[in-house]
Amino acid sequence: MKFINELFDSREVDDLPECIEREQEDPEAVCIVEKLLETCGSEGSLKITLHILRKMKQKDLAVAMGNVYHIFKNIISHISSPDESIKRNLKTHLKRKFECIFEGLAKQTTLLNEIYTELYITEGGSGEVNDEHEVRPIETASKRQTTQETAILCNDIFKPLPGQGKPIKTVLTKGIAGIGKTVSVQKFILDWAEGKANQDIDFIFTLPFRDLNLQEKREFSLMQLLQHYFPQLKEMKSVDGDEVKVVFIFDGLDECRLPLNFQSSKYCSDITESSSVDVLLTNLIKGNLLPSALLWITSRPAAANQIPPECVHQVTEVRGFNDPQKEEYFRKKIRDENQASRIISHIKSSRSLYIMCHIPVFCWISATVLETMLGKTESGDLPKTLTEMYTHFLLIQTKVKNQKYHGTDETDTKKMSASDTEIILKLGQLAFLQLEKGNLIFYEEDLKESGIEVSEASVYSGVCTEIFKEECGLHQEKVYCFVHLSIQEYLAALFVLQSCVNENRNVLRAEESEPHSDRVQLSELHRSAVDQALLSRNGHLDLFLRFLLGLSLQSIQSLLGGLLTETESRSESIKKTVQYIKERIREEYSAERITYLFHCLNELNDNSLVQEIQNSLRSGKLSDKELEPDQCSALAFVLLMSEEILDEFNLKTYNTSAACHQRLLPVVRHCRKAIVLGIMASQPVPPWQDGRGRIRRKAKLTSLDF
Repeated sequence: MKFINELFDSREVDDLPECIEREQEDPEAVCIVEKLLETCGSEGSLKITLHILRKMKQKDLAVAMGNVYHIFKNIISHISSPDESIKRNLKTHLKRKFECIFEGLAKQTTLLNEIYTELYITEGGSGEVNDEHEVRPIETASKRQTTQETAILCNDIFKPLPGQGKPIKTVLTKGIAGIGKTVSVQKFILDWAEGKANQDIDFIFTLPFRDLNLQEKREFSLMQLLQHYFPQLKEMKSVDGDEVKVVFIFDGLDECRLPLNFQSSKYCSDITESSSVDVLLTNLIKGNLLPSALLWITSRPAAANQIPPECVHQVTEVRGFNDPQKEEYFRKKIRDENQASRIISHIKSSRSLYIMCHIPVFCWISATVLETMLGKTESGDLPKTLTEMYTHFLLIQTKVKNQKYHGTDETDTKKMSASDTEIILKLGQLAFLQLEKGNLIFYEEDLKESGIEVSEASVYSGVCTEIFKEECGLHQEKVYCFVHLSIQEYLAALFVLQSCVNENRNVLRAEESEPHSDRVQLSELHRSAVDQALLSRNGHLDLFLRFLLGLSLQSIQSLLGGLLTETESRSESIKKTVQYIKERIREEYSAERITYLFHCLNELNDNSLVQEIQNSLRSGKLSDKELEPDQCSALAFVLLMSEEILDEFNLKTYNTSAACHQRLLPVVRHCRKAIVLGIMASQPVPPWQDGRGRIRRKAKLTSLDF
């Protein structure tokens, strides 16, 4: 296209129509043309231009322009450099690889451009370690978006934000599992490959960490590594050079098992020098190797601190779906408008489920379950808790597997078959052992640790395609994973509960992993899980605990008939667990952990604290009595879970101690006006908050005089 422009520029101006001459002198018109080329590519721009000319009844000019374009396109295709040919081949390869998105069954594909909804990506602050469980920040995500934040389109990920003077070389994008990081990367690559965006980039190389892990013991030069994964480059000697713009995308830092040592890593600046893969990565990220290259790294929040802050020029965060996008997803996914409306209505009726739909993968699980259940003549009670939703998902997938491979419908009976139970429990053991290690991607040695042979894994991934999957990496190496982290956490909880009630083992305690002579009490297992989840720095057991508690209910046991043994004392154990969680709420001071504990009570169908506060709010008598710490926490939970954003919140309205006021501070973060210290502050930037509406960590809130 550049070559064509130069040829057109060399023509006599008198040969061109007067209108074109004037447009060439108009900077605004030139800007429009450049933007058109950037977003639509040469082919798309030509089609738009020809359409406009025909509408203007300039048919002769349209025909001439089309003929000239095709002539020069053919000339360029014959005289273009080898690098241009390699670029075209790479684009073709990437387009074929990323034009479809796999949702659920591996064989059921959807064109990405048909289902893609622009995700909410914002400037994400620093790259420090995140010590909160990744589900916790979701609880108030919709309200957090009411504060002033800079939204970023995925195709603009390398463009400086307003006020940023320096160009961006390395971007670190954080986001919880299933929030859409990989889909954003996929859309960025596809739009480039299709000529729709970022056409100033010459080459994009995507190297997921799950693939790079497999090369830990091998040595490559950077060019050899690229040629290993991209055979299209075999004739290319180098990607170095000031005129070559290269983007590397390293997806899934949280899946990395390579020793990324930025302090003592070997220095490497030659793209032809052989080194271990971790050395190549650290030198690329530090800018020693191919310093002109742009880098995009994605990670779950807890793993983001592996990259030194000085190596990152921009941190962004994928926030997933906002409330309108949740509804948009269900209407795109479910063709029957009436059924889509019923599903949306049910999801909205459960605040806990509606909040979780912030995660695109949870939307898919919910759509799968509710569409199936509403399609039955007698659908029964629709799931209202997280555990109920995932239990129905497991049963639906087991039923699909039995119908597909055995022509039976075994989940309509009261007991699961022995083969179903064996598969689920082996996958559950794998899920639990790898969850303890923080692994989402599994290799052959991980499978063997759980007693699964590779041949078995292939069978499991074949019959449980929407739960467990086998993937071929960039170079056809096999890796395994659960469809989503939450499914891994659910199966891990199922395995732990089964070990307790069926085998009399508490696998949460290493010293007690063997069967006991005395009966292991379910309440003791719950107590161990609650304590471990609250002690965890990154909260990796939080969702696991919610599932463990929910699975302990009699109603869930009935759904899973045959998988869990009947126990007479279960209701008594549940009462003890509820009491213990309420004690922890009274003792706990972390707002995020308190909110999380209320969700645990919800999984156990105990909403007594919340109902007490709601009744007092309705009667208007809440300010008449002194609130205890657990009541303040319940009040904060009720206000945060409300669909409405408070116009004004006055801490002095509530009769309680200064220490208990601390428990109400999360509400202050998510209201339009707040009165603290007798001073009214308005959102979006109250003095005790940072620019994203979050309380500054360094503020000494405990010393505030209420």
